[in-house]
Amino acid sequence: MTATKACVIGLGSMGLGMAQSMLRKGLEVAGADLNPAAVKRLEEAGGRGFASGAEAASDADVLLTVVVNAAQTDAVLFGGNGAAARLRKGGVIISSATMAPAEARKLAAKTEALGLHYLDAPISGGAVKAAAGHLTIMASGTADAFAAARPALDAMAATIYELGNEAGIGASFKMVNQLLAGVHIAAACEAMTFAAKLGLDLPTVYKVITASAGNSWMFENRVPHILDGDYSPRSAVEIFTKDLGIVGDMGRDEKFPMPVAATALQMFLMTAAAGMGKDDDASVARMIAKITGIELPKPQV
Repeated sequence: MTATKACVIGLGSMGLGMAQSMLRKGLEVAGADLNPAAVKRLEEAGGRGFASGAEAASDADVLLTVVVNAAQTDAVLFGGNGAAARLRKGGVIISSATMAPAEARKLAAKTEALGLHYLDAPISGGAVKAAAGHLTIMASGTADAFAAARPALDAMAATIYELGNEAGIGASFKMVNQLLAGVHIAAACEAMTFAAKLGLDLPTVYKVITASAGNSWMFENRVPHILDGDYSPRSAVEIFTKDLGIVGDMGRDEKFPMPVAATALQMFLMTAAAGMGKDDDASVARMIAKITGIELPKPQV
């Protein structure tokens, strides 16, 4: 049986890990990224690397886009020398960028006009789970889209939620997740800086809270960055200025109040305005510390 040919456009920490997971499962993987170092890493893992998405997508069965937003997804798929037209007939586009549901529906319509399938498939789990093939994928699309995407999905994910037969449903689920993720990060950063203000030992705070009712996945995952004084980006502040901005737009469109999400968005915006937009999202703690005169742990040497 011929191996499924997959293409990954966007070889950042998530896209590269997803490509590596597919390679381990025997898929043929080509990839593209504007960063030559990312392309080289794919090649070192056994894939074929290209600077152009259209070249990487040539004759692929599955095209996976792991870029920042809907605008970038549209550009790489349908812009000048777009990659979508290079897929095999009956191929499937798996779109993993976080975006508003309406944007996912627009992309699906463009895809289907080319005789291709579209799977609205946002992801969750972070770079470590992407590299291990243990992502959670929140997907929606037609039965044919799921069938065409199955070899890639099974290689990349520990959990695949099939949420509906129309694009936009997966995106909606992801935005609920991002609302909670952003709020939980902001709350964790506020809690740890508050603990510092109270003079508490921060490693002990982490130990106690992770065993208590106030814990969250984001507290458990992000607070070690604060304790280590390490704000190299695993997920950047700017991701949440974008995602919580989308959440706010959706709430306004639905005439639905979102005061907690709006407050979290302002915390990320303040952090970005303080020059930390490209740093780890736990930098919200640094922003609070800066304006309150609190000392947080320094980087370990």
